[in-house]
Amino acid sequence: GQPIRQPLRTTSESSGQQDNRRPAHGSKGAEGDARGSVRGRRIISDVVRSRPTGLVTKNGSTGRKITVQTNYFKVQKPPNWTIYQYRVDFVPDVDNTRLRRGLLSEHRQLLGGYIFDGTVLFCITKFKEMPNSQNVLELQTKDRSGENILIKIKSVGTVEAADSQQFQVLNLILRRAMEGLQLQLVSRNFFDPQAKIVLDKYRVELWPGYTTSIRQHESDILLCTEIAHKVMRTDSLYHVLSKAIRESDDYQAAFKREVIGVIVLTDYNNKTYRVDDVDFQSSPMSKLSTVDGDITYVEYYKKRYNITIRDYKQPLLVSHPTEKNIRSGANHLIMLIPELARATGLTDEMRSNFQLMKAMGEHTRLMPNRRIDRLRVFNKRLQESKQSLDVMKSWNIELDKALVEIPGRVLPSEKIVFGNQRRFLCDARADWTLELRNNSMFSHVNINRWYVITPRRSIRETQEFVKLCIRAGSGMKMNIAEPRYDEMPDDRNGNYSQSIDNAVAQDPQIIMLVLKSNNEEKYSCIKKRTCVDRPVPSQVVTLRTIASRPERASGLMSIATKVVIQMNAKLMGAPWMIELPLRGLMTVGFDVCHSSKNKNKSYGALVATMDMKSSTRYYSSVTEHMKGQELSDQMSLKMTCALKAYREHHGSLPERILFFRDGVGDGQLYQVVNTEVKFLKEQLDKIYRSAGKDEGCRMAFIVVTKRINTRYFVNMRNPEPGTIVDDIITLPERYDFFLVSQAVHQGTVSPTSYNVIHDNMGLSADKLQMLSYKMTHMYYNCSATCRVPSVCQYAHKLAFLVAESIHRSPSSGLENQLYFL
Repeated sequence: GQPIRQPLRTTSESSGQQDNRRPAHGSKGAEGDARGSVRGRRIISDVVRSRPTGLVTKNGSTGRKITVQTNYFKVQKPPNWTIYQYRVDFVPDVDNTRLRRGLLSEHRQLLGGYIFDGTVLFCITKFKEMPNSQNVLELQTKDRSGENILIKIKSVGTVEAADSQQFQVLNLILRRAMEGLQLQLVSRNFFDPQAKIVLDKYRVELWPGYTTSIRQHESDILLCTEIAHKVMRTDSLYHVLSKAIRESDDYQAAFKREVIGVIVLTDYNNKTYRVDDVDFQSSPMSKLSTVDGDITYVEYYKKRYNITIRDYKQPLLVSHPTEKNIRSGANHLIMLIPELARATGLTDEMRSNFQLMKAMGEHTRLMPNRRIDRLRVFNKRLQESKQSLDVMKSWNIELDKALVEIPGRVLPSEKIVFGNQRRFLCDARADWTLELRNNSMFSHVNINRWYVITPRRSIRETQEFVKLCIRAGSGMKMNIAEPRYDEMPDDRNGNYSQSIDNAVAQDPQIIMLVLKSNNEEKYSCIKKRTCVDRPVPSQVVTLRTIASRPERASGLMSIATKVVIQMNAKLMGAPWMIELPLRGLMTVGFDVCHSSKNKNKSYGALVATMDMKSSTRYYSSVTEHMKGQELSDQMSLKMTCALKAYREHHGSLPERILFFRDGVGDGQLYQVVNTEVKFLKEQLDKIYRSAGKDEGCRMAFIVVTKRINTRYFVNMRNPEPGTIVDDIITLPERYDFFLVSQAVHQGTVSPTSYNVIHDNMGLSADKLQMLSYKMTHMYYNCSATCRVPSVCQYAHKLAFLVAESIHRSPSSGLENQLYFL
């Protein structure tokens, strides 16, 4: 019996009483999972047209031309391929979607390839003109009890070739075809439990699988296929509960801490749920109402799935309905049994387990040649599985066997500028660590007054390390004086706060603090003190990093060098510079991080350069906002402050602004394009006009995305840094390009997507691409290129520091320094 749908209830009845909440169960209809329905999960978000009007070409020309292979396959369909859309009604009405699908599937010979979500039918068969006046096709069928049912199919129209709905249908056809590979749908991707990799020692399984999406690219319809892995823990949440009972005084709070927010898989129906709460008042003996009356969860699972629940006293897990569930009328709480739910994904504890991550990396980090092999195997399986082929044939579509090959370009290597204008031409390593040691930095700040705060027990190691720092500094022509030491009796938080207060009273340039080991709470306490209460640049090091060990005596010098470079950058020095052809350019990065304390709070950070032709200064600021809040006001306010800082420093406004926006999910792009950028541009134009510049502000606004499924390879190897792709796999509705800026030696490199959504800077696509690549060389925490422009990485670092450790806005006294490095 199917439990009756109940309104959302949050009160919990005590064990044994009737409970009107629902257990988690799933039903697969004749047409596959209901969640693959057209109006259900949106496989492609609506196409957002963000290509600026008047753009002549988005293709650059500079660089060495090469051919790259991608993880795309071409989807071929007949030229006049049309999808017909029909509305289906049942007389008498059948309210169960699963049953409706079953009744319609009896006529599949007539329908050909079709997709039916319970109301709307898509297929490529055009039914003959119906004899009756309403243009309705009528089919007779019988239900299980033998009652006659009339199915009425009424034509609603066609789905046009350019319509994004056609791609939703194509994606659904592909999912239907993938079901023929005996894969399992977990959340929204298909995985292969048969090919699972078991890491017994860590009680974890890795399920290999595929992330796929079909959409219209520049001239062809392409299928992007990426190899994915799902981490499945072999332990159920009942194990987590038992562990909490064994190890903690307040097991309820401990269990809640451990499981709330976790995504769990229930094997009996192969569905995933998010745990939102734990109900300790309920148990498997609580009752729920079904069509056949009230029964306990124990009876329900035995009857429906033939599963015997062992522990009758365990609490129930609560999963709130998703927005999609509520839209479809299912607004009840979903109750889960800990014994039957196992967690997916990794805990923080697992992430910090070096051995586990290494063991997993051996399987998940695929070199390009292995990745290409796996993609070809996927294609071959689709072409050889009878069920998959039948699905594709019934829709008259084919999948090309070969991976799409496209033209790419490798941009010229950048020159890194050190002190005395000495230049180093980057090679394919995109790394200049060795050159840094033997050259003076582009500009440095001598450290004459500084404090070192350390627990008394660590004083000897600390002093040895400081000597190395002084030596490393002199190698780079930077003078570092002997510091004053503050030896604390022990490493309690209060002692660190007190020592910081004492040190700040002496007005030091920078403070170095030594921690015994990585400790989030102590780190947080130190950063709150040095960024908010007593603003001073601070450098935190752990004893484990700085203590000399015989096996890595030489490695310590490179650590000391990195610490000196970091301290110099925090004091407004510049370890290196790049050659920049433009004068008057301000580069801005913006990123968002969610608070670790409060899930509804986020912090947006903005970091801006001054004119890099003549200045090495930065401006930074952070503000908090609530979940779902519009960012336009705050962003404009921060930009106004950044322009004020630029004006004070240079005496004029920037000629051009290059704005990189990170932290935009696919679903937020519409709002960024239509609200955020317009508002920002209006506000900036006002400022420029009031300063006598009637043409307003010249700005390019680029959305930077790291989490993408696109991969490309050169001769079965990773492309070298500076490899650009700006055609064929890019999107016609965007002014976009892909760039690989970092060198990767393990696994496959991930390109970064750059989507230009506003541009009146007056620069060609070629110049914008080169500028973006130049900006990936300026992140001072790492003497190599990074995945995104440095200002984005700085903004991320700042937002992360505030969201994880400080939880409030830092002091404005530090806004011109890279104190968050």
